[in-house]
Amino acid sequence: MSVEVSRSGATTVIRFANGAVNALSIGNGFVGLLDAAIRDAAADPACTAIIVAGAGRMFCGGADITDFDGDPERVDALRDLMNMVEACDTPVIMAIHGMALGGGLELALAGHYRVAQGGTRFGLPEVTLGLLPGGGGTQRLPRLIGAGPALDMMLSGKPITAERAKALGLVDAVVDGDIVEAALAVTAAAPPALRRTGSLAVPGDVADAVSLHRVGQRTGLNAAPARILDCVSSLSDDLETGLAGEASAFGALMRSEASRGLRHAFIGERAVARIPGLTPDVRARAIGKVGVVGGGLMGTGITIALLNAGFPVTMVERGNDALARAETTIRKTITRDVEKGRIEQSVADARIGAFTAATALEALAEADLVIEAVFEDMAVKQQVFSALDAITRPDAILASNTSTLNLDAMANLIADPSRLVGLHFFSPANIMRLLEVVRTDRTAPDVLATAMAFGKRVGKISVVSGVCDGFIGNRMFEEYLRQTWLLLEEGALPEQIDGALERWGMAMGPCRTMDLVGQDIGWSIRKRRGVEQPDRPYSGVIDRICALGRFGQKTGKGIYAYPDGRTATPDPHVAALIVEYSREIGLERRAIADEEIVDRCLLALINEGARIVGEGIAYRPVDVDVVYLNGYGFARERGGPLFQADLIGASPLLARLRDYATRRNGWAWAPAPLIERLAADGGRFADLNA
Repeated sequence: MSVEVSRSGATTVIRFANGAVNALSIGNGFVGLLDAAIRDAAADPACTAIIVAGAGRMFCGGADITDFDGDPERVDALRDLMNMVEACDTPVIMAIHGMALGGGLELALAGHYRVAQGGTRFGLPEVTLGLLPGGGGTQRLPRLIGAGPALDMMLSGKPITAERAKALGLVDAVVDGDIVEAALAVTAAAPPALRRTGSLAVPGDVADAVSLHRVGQRTGLNAAPARILDCVSSLSDDLETGLAGEASAFGALMRSEASRGLRHAFIGERAVARIPGLTPDVRARAIGKVGVVGGGLMGTGITIALLNAGFPVTMVERGNDALARAETTIRKTITRDVEKGRIEQSVADARIGAFTAATALEALAEADLVIEAVFEDMAVKQQVFSALDAITRPDAILASNTSTLNLDAMANLIADPSRLVGLHFFSPANIMRLLEVVRTDRTAPDVLATAMAFGKRVGKISVVSGVCDGFIGNRMFEEYLRQTWLLLEEGALPEQIDGALERWGMAMGPCRTMDLVGQDIGWSIRKRRGVEQPDRPYSGVIDRICALGRFGQKTGKGIYAYPDGRTATPDPHVAALIVEYSREIGLERRAIADEEIVDRCLLALINEGARIVGEGIAYRPVDVDVVYLNGYGFARERGGPLFQADLIGASPLLARLRDYATRRNGWAWAPAPLIERLAADGGRFADLNA
């Protein structure tokens, strides 16, 4: 952290540095230092201009959002900085390079002249955290570039280029070369005029722009878009009143569940990359050539993801027809990216050229990493790893894409089990952001570090899991589904369950999800569980549906019918089957409220997630949340299952679990020991995230 002040003739140059993104941190005193430096320069009668520039790779990435948790009014220190800069009687030139995001852009808006280096990005991404620009952005940006373009930036949260910023009038000049030298050139002839953004006239397009954007806004858990529109619609010549309204709306949003959940997700996705116990001397291995065993849906998706990340990939599939289908899918997917303008033809050619197809495992002899993606059957996977152990280099990393099977049982077949790790991609692997990195007790630290670095390179959010049946995500999803099937036999119908959970915030209800995934997959798991865990039965109603060959979208019928192959349509035959099943088992169906559906399904996730943390399968509660947010369609505004647990509170949560345990199928509600401990100690799951 530093604020360096120098002079060039009558111009004062202030360069600030604070961490990797030059965050406008309040808690560590940085904002106070910057404020004092600008005030001192403005008070110097010999100073005729002030240049403010960021050090390192960017101007400023914004405020430190952790500064405001629990006290939104702390942002007043930032507002005071912006207002002071704008009120300066000495011209302030903002010299901007790299990025100016959030509070960083608001600081730039407070200046009197802005010069940007080519390639700089400008954005106000606060809406993605359930917030609005709280340092004057809603009041200053529309005055500078018009309400329409300003709302486009604030409601999308997407950055724009320096060239676009110049065209809009956001910056006064775009230059190449050293940005401070360019700013000094601006002051060389004469200091620029005192053009205060907050004093500019209210643009004439406010009413039309606000009306147009309100029509396009979807109502949802995140209230930030609506509040942004409110702040812009109230633009007037009275800047002070507008800023006060913005500050009030910012504080309300900061305290909202949606913003708290979104910020938890944002911080959590960075926290999961930190692996407890890995010492600084552990280095990730270099990964060049990658092999994929299996040309089915998962193997093909994984291969596409790897090619998109720039890896040369050799796919081994022993069936010639399956290999040809995989290669065709890979080519079509990459070609489609060209057609949609996502990549250039030269990039597509390079990706396709980096793919090699083979029918023998010997083609993987020189691979640095081999990912097994064959059928989810332990015997088949063990056979593959036995062969790979003999064929691959001793220092090659071997990985399994298994979603539920015991990785330790696979490691037992490898001469050096320390080189085995799980890489559980989620389908479709080239699209889904989540990667579960599964560590066995014998996985080498550098292998684990390599797997995490590899996941980042492939563009995934990687979360470490220990070995257990289903790892983090699928183990929890199993309990979620258990309650779903029990709710069906007790009185609910599929469309009610899905509707209740989707309205609460799930991207897709459990019945539609399993129809999409394939009901036969769940059926296979339940058959195995029936042998392994006979004391934890499911409702048999879902197996009755599967026994009819109704496996979901791929068969045209599942829990729902799919007359057009895609759209889930309630099927009266399934409804009748469900009602008949309840009668057969002697269960009188009852009306079940949507609130009970949400409560039971959510508490099932929370309870199993708490077990996973308590057993050390997940390092931290936030790891569980990140898995569910990125792999299972849990609303980011809801923060994740264990974030929700803290909103409920450990003691009320324990009471609700114990209440369910007194009812039918109470065995499914035995409280996780960690919940009992937190309730006794008055603790929170958040306390365990450090």
